[in-house]
Amino acid sequence: MRTLRFMENLITRLEGATVLDKPGAALNTALRTVVRPGPVEDTLSGVPLGHPLHPLLVSVPIGAWTSSLVLDAVGDTDGAQKLVGLGLIAAAPTAASGASDWLTTGGAERRVGLAHALLNYAAIGAYAGSWFARRADRHRAGVGLSLVGASLLGAAGWLGGHLSYAQGVGVDTTAFQQFPADWVDAVAVDDLPTGDTLTAVEVAGIPVLVAVRDGQPVALADRCTHRGAPLHEGEVVDGCVVCPWHGGTFSLDDGSVQSGPATRPQAVFETRVREGRLQVRRPEDRALRSNPTGY
Repeated sequence: MRTLRFMENLITRLEGATVLDKPGAALNTALRTVVRPGPVEDTLSGVPLGHPLHPLLVSVPIGAWTSSLVLDAVGDTDGAQKLVGLGLIAAAPTAASGASDWLTTGGAERRVGLAHALLNYAAIGAYAGSWFARRADRHRAGVGLSLVGASLLGAAGWLGGHLSYAQGVGVDTTAFQQFPADWVDAVAVDDLPTGDTLTAVEVAGIPVLVAVRDGQPVALADRCTHRGAPLHEGEVVDGCVVCPWHGGTFSLDDGSVQSGPATRPQAVFETRVREGRLQVRRPEDRALRSNPTGY
């Protein structure tokens, strides 16, 4: 319990370490010159997969480097060196995907993400030193540097877990919203503006985005699945709503992602009109949504 309290106190201090904001902002600006919105960012974010790419890629360097220590233990020095090298090769796209995710964070999440990245870069440096030491037949030094790298990797992984499971970075921000399974009144049809105007209404405690497409009302979850932006504050472009925070675009017809950095589609509601009132519903059964949440 003391260790847990120590770790919680440490992460709380890190989350509030505003001293990291200035270097974080500078790094963010520099990275944005390389990771531009469009195909590059979409690929690194995992848009083609429908889920973030970074968690998938991390398994390769971690698996390679962990396995190298096992081979060291059984005396297979050549195999261990090859796995250290494999981990270094895999670390490049893994770091790139993580950097892309970090670009759209802010505040406490950005600070923790920066520390997570720095620890990972230090681990990569240690494993690079290990590979060169092994290549020079300095096996003991190589193993020692691998152990240093493994320690740094473990600390970085703990922060990565906190980013995902405590701060929700990379998680669909609508995951715990309980959408109405029965028809619920939303808004008077006469109150809906025409054209490319977006309207936000609250339905059963959930913010819903309503628009009119070809004379027919459509309804989507208003909270962006990426970082939780209110989509009704965005704009309509070519039949898509553009997120006001990070520029991700979602089809107003089916909620699908048309461009990132969002990877998960927007929830789409069924609609019907009764006595001049728009009603919506979204039949589903997900255990995590049994305790409803709004914004």
